[in-house]
Amino acid sequence: MKLRILATATLLTAIFPAIAASAENIEHTQQLLATRQCSQCDLSGAGLVLANLTGADLRGANLSGANLSRANLSGADLTGANLSGTSLYGVNLSGANLTGANLSGADLRTAYLGNANLASINLSNAQLLGVRGLPTNIGEAEDFYRLGLAEAKAGNYRNAIDYYNQALSLKPDLAVVYFARSMSRADLGDFPGATQDAQIANQLFASQGNARGQEVSKQLEQAIVTRQKPTEPQTSGGGWMNALGALGSVLLKVLF
Repeated sequence: MKLRILATATLLTAIFPAIAASAENIEHTQQLLATRQCSQCDLSGAGLVLANLTGADLRGANLSGANLSRANLSGADLTGANLSGTSLYGVNLSGANLTGANLSGADLRTAYLGNANLASINLSNAQLLGVRGLPTNIGEAEDFYRLGLAEAKAGNYRNAIDYYNQALSLKPDLAVVYFARSMSRADLGDFPGATQDAQIANQLFASQGNARGQEVSKQLEQAIVTRQKPTEPQTSGGGWMNALGALGSVLLKVLF
């Protein structure tokens, strides 16, 4: 019987070696929570939701796949840390040092990064919707544009405009961003600003030889005028954009 049990255990270890290897290192997790000193620790897959890790030393730590949702990491030192695939939803990283950290595929939605050191970080495929304090020198104009679209789709027009502004600060001649910002401004009732953006989009599309963009920009400008007429039926939630038809939707998705 003992031989059979031993043989079974050996077989399972051979078939599933990754299971044991990926288990949370409880000792390191407890060390971090007790002392906030865990440089080079293996914290992969650790459950640290709502943990208070203010000023923690996590230099070179492996936090891949860990759950740090809504944790407080303000002032923490995460230099060279591996945060790939880590859940950092709503986390406070204000003043944290993330120099050289790997955040590829990390979930940073609604995280706060004010005054954080983000030099040489890897943000490839990271989820950034609603992140606050992200400097404009981190990420591409296209990234901020897409974040703006996601916010606008969710009805968060002010957040969308903030992202569009960041995109334009990096690439001031992106006609499609003016087009998108025009719609968000109109949904906030800023019709003069919306009209101005639609006109700028039209001019930029014209200078770029984009007849399709010009056509839809003109339709957008007319839709803004129509929406301001008290005799016209009003719709909520940006439904007035239906006047642009599928062309406007396609424009926002692919014209880059």
